[in-house]
Amino acid sequence: QVRLVESGGRLVQAGGSLRLSCAASGRTLGIDRMGWFRQAPGKERELVATIGWSSDSTYYIDSVVGRFTVSRDNTKNTVRLQMNSLKPEDTAVYYCAARRVITNDYAYWGQGTQVTVSS
Repeated sequence: QVRLVESGGRLVQAGGSLRLSCAASGRTLGIDRMGWFRQAPGKERELVATIGWSSDSTYYIDSVVGRFTVSRDNTKNTVRLQMNSLKPEDTAVYYCAARRVITNDYAYWGQGTQVTVSS
């Protein structure tokens, strides 16, 4: 089992920056990738960015390219999402998730952290 705890969400003005953190604990050897997802009110959850757990490969959805950066600190089992030039449409609950190697699915999820961007 893997436990994920997000932090860093808050209210910020458009154009501002936030850094979200996700601390992982437990059986992290069974993870091969970490993802940040978000879900806005009335919308489906979407994948925002991913990073390899033991590699530096990253992925971003088009709408955040150049604004968001995902990084990993293996010494602290932490994944971060640096969000710059925030827009009101970035408002959502952001979730951290871990992809399990044996099933190739995001099996572990954090509780979510609210990001609100005011215009």
